[in-house]
Amino acid sequence: MTGLRDVLEKHVGGAGAPGAVALIARGDETEVAAVGTHDVEGTTAMARDSIFRIASITKPIVAAAVMTLIEDGGVRPEDPIGKWLPELASPSVVRTPESPVGDVVPADRPITVADLLEFRAGYGFAADFSLPAVRTLFEQVQANPIEPAGFPAPEEWLAKLARVPMLHQPGAAWLYNTCSDLQGLLIARASGRSLPEYLAERIFTPLGMTDTGFMVPPESRARLARLYRPGGDGGPTPVATADESWHTMPRFPSGGGGLVSTADDWAAFGRMLLGGGVLDGHRVLSAESVRLMTTDHLTPAQREAGTLFLEGQGWGYGGSVDVAAVEPWTVPGRYGWVGGTGTTAHIVPATGTVAVLLTQLAMETPVPTTFMREFWRYAATA
Repeated sequence: MTGLRDVLEKHVGGAGAPGAVALIARGDETEVAAVGTHDVEGTTAMARDSIFRIASITKPIVAAAVMTLIEDGGVRPEDPIGKWLPELASPSVVRTPESPVGDVVPADRPITVADLLEFRAGYGFAADFSLPAVRTLFEQVQANPIEPAGFPAPEEWLAKLARVPMLHQPGAAWLYNTCSDLQGLLIARASGRSLPEYLAERIFTPLGMTDTGFMVPPESRARLARLYRPGGDGGPTPVATADESWHTMPRFPSGGGGLVSTADDWAAFGRMLLGGGVLDGHRVLSAESVRLMTTDHLTPAQREAGTLFLEGQGWGYGGSVDVAAVEPWTVPGRYGWVGGTGTTAHIVPATGTVAVLLTQLAMETPVPTTFMREFWRYAATA
């Protein structure tokens, strides 16, 4: 019978990832496999507590932090974000998605906190990356979270974004990524704390996520896996950014993809969601906040327009929500996301499952890899 280790070993080594760690938990039963090594030289074996740059599976965690602000009462979903991010109080929008960036009209209403949570604020990636407003977004502000030195300070980043016109009117379309970075900035401004401080206080410490953060402390650096890009027949190519980039706190802690973590840490977050906001007696979120996070908020047309990223599924807060059972793993209500560094993490409320796969081989496109799909199939059917 094929086991989790077999699934991982099929994709580790050679032109694949040097190593991988996976965890599947259902109730009190947990299956974990660690295969391969931290680097192509084989200097350190992968272990259950190996640390990875988790990229966009940061997004659900940051959305949960926004929900704590809402529960505290200082932020409401209907509030204009200009209350905390005045740089975006009066945004402009290109007349049509195909229009040049100089052909703009005013936004017909303010961007709200709910727009940020739903990824419908008007900023972000569309399926057509050649659109002038999308190209400008890339050129001006879209630094890569896996190379944190490329980000400017938050104030400079926001000032640059304010000069980029939105692709759509607020609420009109689902667009990928930028809203999570804006959520991180909202958290910092609304709480008066830095994003790393706020996440540590409200999410990481209550859940025991001791290895999750925006940097790797000295005592843990030997557990950080190297990061690679696919390199063809010659094997993976190291990402130019040295590991030292993760030894200090970044200027811009990216809510869209800046965290490092372990399989057990993300699984603790997932178990909290499955527990209606509670883990081991610690309440992090209300049951209603969890319901809102894990409910699809998109229209059918918005899901269809986001097919490149969503593959026809929906979007909650910080992650996708399956709405159609088109594959063995797409169980309606399944919530989670994938990360561009080769990571994926989901919960399945219907079965009480948390499934986390961490690799250090970056994705080449937004389309989930064969490795991810085979892991999802195993998690759904084993």
